[in-house]
Amino acid sequence: MTTVKRIVEALVAAAAGAAIGWFVGGLLHPIVGTVMAVIAGLNGLISGWRQVYAWQSLIGWVAFVLDSSWATLSIGVGLLTHVAGRLKGAPGYEPSLSRRQDRHVYRHGFSLQPGFALTVGNVIGGAGDVDVPRRRKLITDHEGVHVWQARWWGPLYLPLYGLWALIGIIGGLVVWLRGGRREKLGKAVETCSYYLNPYEWWAYSRDDLWPPAGKLEGVGWRKACARPLAEVRATSKFRRSIATPKV
Repeated sequence: MTTVKRIVEALVAAAAGAAIGWFVGGLLHPIVGTVMAVIAGLNGLISGWRQVYAWQSLIGWVAFVLDSSWATLSIGVGLLTHVAGRLKGAPGYEPSLSRRQDRHVYRHGFSLQPGFALTVGNVIGGAGDVDVPRRRKLITDHEGVHVWQARWWGPLYLPLYGLWALIGIIGGLVVWLRGGRREKLGKAVETCSYYLNPYEWWAYSRDDLWPPAGKLEGVGWRKACARPLAEVRATSKFRRSIATPKV
């Protein structure tokens, strides 16, 4: 019976996602509608089979609609992350951080550097040993924020993130030169292009890790830009599905 339910959910989510993508994209151009329908349909098929979306909550429906429309650019790139997550071998997919939590989490998968997780669309790769509480909190309170950033910012998210990273390289060079080259150039560039990226500032703040250990002291944002999610959960009566998912 469980397998039948998963098949039904996968087919329904695929059909609904494709319909949403086709309708929204079709408002721009038929080709755009077709591409969005394919991406949204594949996402619905995979996510439905894995029972990712929290249908019992409004947040789950919002996540599905955004993934099938406004955020399909990030979702499309995220489909490639699924492939990397599978090719890296066991242990791979992590159901305990994915099922009914509006995201896919892989312990392995593509990441830009060792020890760092990477989120693209609704797929989180390189989660690592999530049996360790600190690593698990990284996924729920940092990478989970990136998942929603991609949804809210839609097609602007990846271009803006990448643009900041490129400009940050120049900024890092300036910081390095003005500082008399006391710090390593790589650390100055990483600080300006990665840690000072507003999207990362937001995520690190939510994870209660601002300023992060790798950031150059005295450069850029000094205070967190948002309340830590752990604090929000402790003081709010409203429990989001990403914090206390129903199964």
